[in-house]
Amino acid sequence: MKSKIFSNIIRRLTEIQKIADLSDKEVHLLLTPKRILKTQLKVGNEKLPAWRILFNDALGPGKGGVRFHPEVCQDEVMSLAFWMMIKDSLAGLPYGGAKGGVRFDPKKASSQTLEMVSRKFVDAFYKFLGQDKDIPAPDVYTNSQIMAWMLDEYEKKIGRHQPAMITGKPLELQGCLLRADATARGGYVIIGEMIKEFGLKKKGLKVAVQGFGNAGSNLARMLGKSGVSLVAVSDSRGGIFNKNGLDIDQVIQTKTEAGSVSAYADGEKIDNASLLKLSVDVLVLAALENQITRENADEVKAKYVVEIANGPVTYEADKILFSKGVTVVPDVLANSGGVTVSYFEWAQNRTGNILDREYLEKLLDKKMSASWAKTLSVYKEHGRKIDLRTAAYLIAIKRILAAEKLRGTLR
Repeated sequence: MKSKIFSNIIRRLTEIQKIADLSDKEVHLLLTPKRILKTQLKVGNEKLPAWRILFNDALGPGKGGVRFHPEVCQDEVMSLAFWMMIKDSLAGLPYGGAKGGVRFDPKKASSQTLEMVSRKFVDAFYKFLGQDKDIPAPDVYTNSQIMAWMLDEYEKKIGRHQPAMITGKPLELQGCLLRADATARGGYVIIGEMIKEFGLKKKGLKVAVQGFGNAGSNLARMLGKSGVSLVAVSDSRGGIFNKNGLDIDQVIQTKTEAGSVSAYADGEKIDNASLLKLSVDVLVLAALENQITRENADEVKAKYVVEIANGPVTYEADKILFSKGVTVVPDVLANSGGVTVSYFEWAQNRTGNILDREYLEKLLDKKMSASWAKTLSVYKEHGRKIDLRTAAYLIAIKRILAAEKLRGTLR
């Protein structure tokens, strides 16, 4: 079982309470989920624990992915829902935070079992889902096909079409052109802004990427084409390092054919722990939570850490990295491209107005750059004595609490 994640969130909010002069009532509201749903999905002879958690809906319906993972637990889902609340608010989207999870190993499951789990998840929670209630999306080990099964099951339950109840769908079921690589594209924009702000040069900039799923591999591909030197990548089975740079197209092909980047021939095999300690300029974390902790933070040599995964740096590690002068670009900013494009998809589904790809790409770039600019502005307003994560939280929390006060929840 994973270590407790939500305790890190409580510690962060306690610190932010002092900076933002929040009342105990405001902090309690921010730390309390609106709804925790838990059940067991009967699949064959197994009973799979499943959750859907809504974390505040003052700004709009819940929004957040569903992950299938053998270690997912309530603490993790609750933490992810909280981060979605912060992320959606920071991005200026009309959503609250939500998240779902089913505890099983999808890598060992047949397509038939995956479909059964997907449909049973909706069967269990459909009364609490919907375009104006709570809108799921893909997450770890879930994809557009799983979203398609979930949409179909939901529409069968309610007896009518409602494509906006879920995002990350296939294009044929009213998905969005950008959704496949949206998280990566958003992260790429943020890294570009970071490079400009801190006066870095792409040529010769050494980058390592931990995690080679959808977001990690697409971001690696984009970075590889941009002129930086991508020297290391890893997935759940291991990694590969080449100080002279990797041929990222070949790495992607190797991953597709062999199932792991570690099978790539032109480089040194390394593990995930070693990748985090490499002498690189930028370390991209695109795997899972709690990758940099107080145990290994002091060994991180990168000067810039970009969180594409959710919660990969713990509270204690944040403090150590900040004291070392390492800039951490937080998950709620760096990986918000996914939910931003989910918003585009949701809006298109609701209006029937299908927008062209070029327009959506420009809109995503604009929104990501705007989120970076306002986060950086608050960071500078505080004399750079706070980190970028704290700056992002201050912006997001202010908007959530303003909505709660307008609704009369807070007085």
